[in-house]
Amino acid sequence: MKRWIVIAIVIAISSLLPLALDARGYWIRVLALTLLFAAMAQAWNIVGGLANQLSLGHAAFFGIGAYTSTILLVKFGITPWLGMLAGGALGALAALAIAIPTMPLRGHYFALATLAFSEVMRVIANVWTSLTGGPGGLSVPFLPPSLSAYSFKLLRPHAYIALIALIVVTLIFEIIRRSAMGYRLRAIKEDSAAAEVIGINTTKVKMQAAVLSGALMAMLGTLYAQIAVFFDPDTVFGVASISIRVALITIIGGVGTAIGPILGAFFIIPLEEVMNELLSSRAAGLSQLVFGIILIAVILWRPRGFVTVIKPTGRASL
Repeated sequence: MKRWIVIAIVIAISSLLPLALDARGYWIRVLALTLLFAAMAQAWNIVGGLANQLSLGHAAFFGIGAYTSTILLVKFGITPWLGMLAGGALGALAALAIAIPTMPLRGHYFALATLAFSEVMRVIANVWTSLTGGPGGLSVPFLPPSLSAYSFKLLRPHAYIALIALIVVTLIFEIIRRSAMGYRLRAIKEDSAAAEVIGINTTKVKMQAAVLSGALMAMLGTLYAQIAVFFDPDTVFGVASISIRVALITIIGGVGTAIGPILGAFFIIPLEEVMNELLSSRAAGLSQLVFGIILIAVILWRPRGFVTVIKPTGRASL
């Protein structure tokens, strides 16, 4: 019950904050990105949390989604809403393509394989200049403001769309967690060999989770493109800025739980912005140093994530 109370509070605050913040200001953009990264971490949580597959390649799906919707808009005038669906389909195909050879791998071997896939996608985006703009990046053209065109003068609608995305992805995660597929994934997480002994096709179940997670991640890439307006390969295919960040958000909040990615995102994204705001002008690297020290202290304090603050003995039930 506590987790739903916390989630309801987060939704209520996130619904009211855009009305209180400057609709063109810096902090409403931070709020939109916080909600978006919470949704991204929730998508990663399907594979990383339920199946215990530490993916460092989710930036690949995210970048595919951002580029697909933007290229369709720039070259063919297709609305980003349809581009989001196309990006999700391509993200699912890419996730299936990488899952077939890598899902039998475990631990750091799986992490390194997925990381390499993300880097390959970044290199392709950098050299395929005619399609992606190369290192120069892509700009999302400004259209007359309308919901159908996914174009707005203010950042407030973006914050609400990111909030809706977070709610939808969280519901999908919770439905999976409570389904037969969720029980199979958690059985694999506890003991993969024992799961195979009782008849679970571990590779097939993990691939299903990977495809769904990749599709959601790609669709969320469209939201980022519309918020950021401009992006390049290093931004959307970045291992540190996307893959590691969503994994860190989930681990800090509570891996394998519905509330964990939300708690992690509302801690890490605003904290990072505050550190940059206060310390970046004082000394080079000082903000990153302090940010890293705080993260280490939090991990030492709550090694199983912030969910243990809500329920000290809590595990995946949250």
